[in-house]
Order: sequence, then C-alpha cells, then structure tokens
Amino acid sequence: MKTVWYGDFPLGRFGLVEEDGALTHLLLPGTPEPAGCGLGKTPLLQRAAQQLGEYFAGRRQVFDLPLSPRGTLFQCRVWEALQKVPYGETCTYKDLAVAVGIPKGFRAVGMANHCNPIAILIPCHRVVGTNGSLTGYAGGLDMKAALLKLEQGSQRNG
Repeated sequence: MKTVWYGDFPLGRFGLVEEDGALTHLLLPGTPEPAGCGLGKTPLLQRAAQQLGEYFAGRRQVFDLPLSPRGTLFQCRVWEALQKVPYGETCTYKDLAVAVGIPKGFRAVGMANHCNPIAILIPCHRVVGTNGSLTGYAGGLDMKAALLKLEQGSQRNG
C-alpha cells in the first residue's frame, strides 16, 4: 500500500509517498498524488520530512533515504546520473546525455528529467540549458531558481 504525507515547507506544500519501505514520489505543490494512496506518517515519511526540512534550512546537502522511482530503464539511468550532480552545482542536459552514454540524447534526457517522480531528492533542478539558462521544471522556473539559490547560498555559508 502507498502512504502519503503532506507538509508545509518554505516553497509550498509538498507530499511524500512511500511504498514497500522506500520513497516513490515527492509531490511538488499542486501535483496530484498517485492513485491508491492512504494518508499517514510512517517512520520513513517522518525521516524524509525531517531531511527535507533540513535541506530547506540549508543544513542538509545529501539525503539518506531509500528511493524507488518507477520508470523505464533509460529514465532510471538518467535519474541515477542526476544523483551524482553535486549539491550547489549544475550540469547541462548535454552533460547528462554524455554521462548516460547517449551524447546526442539531450532531448530524451530532458524528457526523463520531466518524468522524475522524486524531484529535489533526485536533483533534476540542477540541470540547466547549454548556455546556463534555466529551462523546464515541473515545479516552475521560480521554484527551480529558488532551489539553486538555496544550494548555492548554503554552500557559500557552509
């Protein structure tokens, strides 16, 4: 059974979804929850909420949570590569395409980014256009900019 918990954080109301002992979704504000969820706050969801709060407070750079995003083999490869982009840094869609072995597949990488069900924890907000511009983010470009600013500010202060 999937369990969902909602909490208020500096950038809005987020949802966390757990299934079979791992996080499967981080619901950005306004994102509908997956079908079949029951409300609750399991120990894992409590830990995830605490770590997310620490992240927004600038006190956490790495999440220590079991993640189980569901997607195609290609999407999972992209999401795995995303987790290697260091806190406070960015890469381009082209960089990510090279990292997953498809140098000309930056559009496919962009689509995989768009389908990332565990945003922030799998940091798709750290991917920018080739010229450094902010492009596409499920939570909107304002949220993407705020997440990058948070990370860059925390890195300088930490």
